[in-house]
Amino acid sequence: MSEIIIKSQFDVLVVGAGAAGLYTALCLPADLQVGLITKESISLSASEWAQGGIAAAIAPEDSPLLHVEDTLQAGAGLCDHSAVEFLAKHAGSCIQSLVNLGVAFDRHHNELALTLEAAHSRHRVLHAADTTGREVVTTLTAQVLQRQNIQIIQQALALSLWIEPVSSCCQGISIFYANQVRWIKAGAVVLATGGGGQVFAQTTNPGVSTGDGVAIAWRAGAILRDLEFVQFHPTALTKPNADRFLISEAVRGEGAHLIDDQGRRFVFDYHPAGELAPRDIVSRAIFTHLQNTCVDPATSHVWLDMRSIPDEKIRHRFPNIIKVCRRWGIDVFSEPIPVAPAAHYWMGGILTDLMNRTNIPGLYAVGETASTGVHGANRLASNSLLECIVFGAQMAYVETQKIQSVEARPELPLRELSMTLEEWKSQQAQLEELREKLPRLVWQSAGICREQSVMSMAIATIESWQQDFAALPVSQFLFSLSPSQPASFNLDNIQRLLRLWAETRNLLDIAYLILKSAAFRMESRGGHYRVDYPKSDPLWQVHTLVQKQNWWKSSAVVD
Repeated sequence: MSEIIIKSQFDVLVVGAGAAGLYTALCLPADLQVGLITKESISLSASEWAQGGIAAAIAPEDSPLLHVEDTLQAGAGLCDHSAVEFLAKHAGSCIQSLVNLGVAFDRHHNELALTLEAAHSRHRVLHAADTTGREVVTTLTAQVLQRQNIQIIQQALALSLWIEPVSSCCQGISIFYANQVRWIKAGAVVLATGGGGQVFAQTTNPGVSTGDGVAIAWRAGAILRDLEFVQFHPTALTKPNADRFLISEAVRGEGAHLIDDQGRRFVFDYHPAGELAPRDIVSRAIFTHLQNTCVDPATSHVWLDMRSIPDEKIRHRFPNIIKVCRRWGIDVFSEPIPVAPAAHYWMGGILTDLMNRTNIPGLYAVGETASTGVHGANRLASNSLLECIVFGAQMAYVETQKIQSVEARPELPLRELSMTLEEWKSQQAQLEELREKLPRLVWQSAGICREQSVMSMAIATIESWQQDFAALPVSQFLFSLSPSQPASFNLDNIQRLLRLWAETRNLLDIAYLILKSAAFRMESRGGHYRVDYPKSDPLWQVHTLVQKQNWWKSSAVVD
């Protein structure tokens, strides 16, 4: 990918090019100069993988109030009521905005087609076959490419926030681009980097989902919230050597059944709603059923049977699922799909208000990176894309900080990291080993079921790995850089190697944060289940908050 000349200063920097980042960039005032940073190409994000759709109460028999009630019910007592009302109230206008931009949602007799998903009381999920995320992201990308005020910076790694020491305002970021570490000033920085599913060995998230925004913000002193709440999607394709491809919630909404090896719909043993119970309940039902019936539940699966859905509806609604399953030798029309739970969505994130502001002036967060309060302890299906759009639209009201011109500050000479190929290969091997071991540890200790002694051992292990990471020569070099001193590297293929370094650092930090938060919350609620505290506790109807190394409870959340 050809390199571009990057300006040293923007009005706003947006980090992340999924639905949240793209829509934010489009909604920012057109007279602002915007830099849109992505570590991959502009078209690769978790949003693009979203299949089910986007929820909005637009049917005559539906209402924002019903959408609010369903969201609160799924959120297990931890939703921010005002944020949920804001989401539901603005859903219809945001859907119209997407349609106006060219998003081609499926239609039924010229009306927008709506389907039902788990824990929704009405048909309110808009979709574009089973690739809704791709349709939304593709359309938004085309719009971004037409905007003269937006510069897209691809294959650029965001490394850290640039905090002004006197005012404690965010005034930019450091990035690695074109073999150099450089610092870019901005009147506002928006983190829209998605979730952190890659910290788990089993995840439906793409490889880019390494928790970058949350980790970067935490190291800068941002307040984070509810990091223990991770949603495990019940139905990820489970075949040897296959990616954990998500089989959409909408499949069960259209009538597919979950069955065990005996062909029995076992989920009704755990909840009266069966397959349409909230995701955390269905995931635990599968996990528990496998624990009770299988020799090795870690590698076992149950079955998702689509044969109760008419063939024509399957072809119309789920062409991508048909294609992917066929690639792995599965004919969905004649046989069930092997599925098991996998990490899917992170409810927690950087604490934000309705304007996406964080506790650090000049720093904003949008989408899965943020904790807006709309998801509580367990996200309602198809509210995630909606959150990206509704809250992305709020960035039209961004307040940019006044920053000193870059030209006014003297720069130190360029520092260069000189390292032999053998020295770098040794460090690369250590990083790759950490990257391989960490997701296994987190899956075993902070997966679907959690327990104090296991989490304590995992935290100690991660702290040891963080020390090993910090001791690497490349870490020492990068940690020593300052905003007035850019740096360069003398190695071939350094982009891939530095990305490995940055992502490993972020994954170590978010693994630590998830485990510490999960150990802190001594109850089970929503996406957080502890075998040693299996019930919800009214005294824990609070948010968990963390800043640096301090964890504390919020005041009681009014249900």
